[in-house]
Amino acid sequence: MADVFSVVPASVLRNLSDKLYEKRKNAALEIENIVKQLTVAGEHDKIAAVINLLTNEFTYSPQANHRKGGLIGLAAATVGLTSEAAPYLEQIVPPVLNSFSDQDSRVRYYACEALYNIAKVVRGEFIIFFNQIFDALCRLSTDSDPSVQSAAHLLDRLVKDIVTETDQFSIEEFIPLLRERMNVLNPYVRQFLVGWITVLDSVPDIDMLGFLPDFLDGLFNMLSDSSHEIRQQADSALSEFLQEIKNSPSVDYGRMAEILVQRAASSDEFTRLTAITWINEFVKLGGDQLVPYYADILGAILPCISDKEEKIRVVARETNEELRAVKAVPAEGFDVGEILTIAKRELSSELEATRIEALHWFSTLLTRHRVEVVLMVLEVHACIAKDPQHFCQLLVFLVHNFRVNNSLLEKRGALIVRRLCVLLDAERVYRELSIILEGESDLDFASIMVQALNLILLTSSELAGLRDLLKQSLVNAAGKDLFLSLYPSWCHSPMATISLCFLAQTYQHASSVIQSLAEEDINVKFLVQLDKLIHLLEIPVFAYLRLQVL
Repeated sequence: MADVFSVVPASVLRNLSDKLYEKRKNAALEIENIVKQLTVAGEHDKIAAVINLLTNEFTYSPQANHRKGGLIGLAAATVGLTSEAAPYLEQIVPPVLNSFSDQDSRVRYYACEALYNIAKVVRGEFIIFFNQIFDALCRLSTDSDPSVQSAAHLLDRLVKDIVTETDQFSIEEFIPLLRERMNVLNPYVRQFLVGWITVLDSVPDIDMLGFLPDFLDGLFNMLSDSSHEIRQQADSALSEFLQEIKNSPSVDYGRMAEILVQRAASSDEFTRLTAITWINEFVKLGGDQLVPYYADILGAILPCISDKEEKIRVVARETNEELRAVKAVPAEGFDVGEILTIAKRELSSELEATRIEALHWFSTLLTRHRVEVVLMVLEVHACIAKDPQHFCQLLVFLVHNFRVNNSLLEKRGALIVRRLCVLLDAERVYRELSIILEGESDLDFASIMVQALNLILLTSSELAGLRDLLKQSLVNAAGKDLFLSLYPSWCHSPMATISLCFLAQTYQHASSVIQSLAEEDINVKFLVQLDKLIHLLEIPVFAYLRLQVL
């Protein structure tokens, strides 16, 4: 300390803490000259001692005028050091940054001025403190004192200039800080952040596009800001990024798609329009990257098809057609089940246009992915068929399709009937099918259809309850009623009739039916059906029959 006083006169130190700015300024000029001389002489220890004095005795002093003097003194010392300042920045910059939080607004103002003068001298050398400086500037952008805000803006512009000209800036270290701040609602902070995003994106050597998913949601947040200027700045930044995406060979579409899907449901009209516009471009550009996100994207598009804003409806419809035109397959990550789940959900929408498009998706997927779609389509049909009128129409339609498409009954018939029995109550389904088939004019089809229904009745686990009810036909009124309901249509196939009688334990009638078969023509079709019946008697369902025979 004694060495410092021998270097810096007491009068200079006294004036450095004077309440008059002019005296502090003159003292600072003296310190600049002293440090300049020490630098030429190579007196590094004395320089460090002067900086320590300015830091400990002035910038950390409880007296505001001392703190002001310390700040102007540190800036002056840096000017005196000129090109030799870099090794001392670890001593100089932290106390200045600390002063940005000072309770006295004039101290905060001088801290901005001091760091401005330091930055002008050292330029890119102080980038190692960038995150701390950015954090401080972010806070100062909301300062209650207009003069402090003004000084912070000047410092901010200088720091931006330095960042654009240096190769020492680390975007990787900065992004977490930016991401943390992006959801702040303060309008001054938002302007500050958008300003930095725009500046950094303009630097050729900084890849802001690669980190866009980290702050994209924050930018979309700003589109609904109450300030027109902020909305405009955010929109301008987003437009620039979208243009870059179109021209870039490598973009992380997936992470951004998740954000856009959420924003497409925003209550703010401008946000929805921007999000759906981005989604439209992503569907055109994203290729294989977007395949796993198609279900989420469809979930965002379908409601927008019925949006009250025409611009949104137009873009949503175009995007929907683009998506429908994609010929992706499950092997590429295209999840048919998820797409169907979304389409099924939108069938409950209050919006007619959305419901219609959801039905179109069922039609499209049924054409391209029939195997995966059948079960989901049945669930949709079942939902519709909960209404009694639609229930009858559904089963008439189903029988018609089985009639005109034999392969559908052969390959998918059992699956369809079993699933409908689970979704709509097996007894109800079988009773209605029996009524339809009883009056069937195509006797060959009726026979085939009844045989198929009979086999499902006898072998499917889903119809175990129905079998149990039929077993009680002789002692239970409900069982008898079911037997009598099925019997007329089951008569289209003698073997089905016998099976039904065996199941209901109406053996006397079964015997009469068997004896009547002697009057039938014994042809190949008859023998095939008889062989099937004999094999059926061996299945576990008829274990009780075999025991009764014994």
